[in-house]
Amino acid sequence: MSAQDEALAERLTEVEIKLAFVDDALNQLLDADAAKAQQIVALERVIRQLRNELETVRSAHGGDAHSEPPPPHY
Repeated sequence: MSAQDEALAERLTEVEIKLAFVDDALNQLLDADAAKAQQIVALERVIRQLRNELETVRSAHGGDAHSEPPPPHY
């Protein structure tokens, strides 16, 4: 092999190594993104449950607070 071929093979090996690191980093980012998406879905579910509970509590205690008259000190 000539010196030029060896240099080219070395450069190709370096590119392959860098590509492997980039591929690994991409997979880690995709895993993190999937985990965050699952967390968002779970949080949205909790928010819906809390809204339903709040509506239940409001209706059990006389409805909307905005329809009540202001306190006497106003």
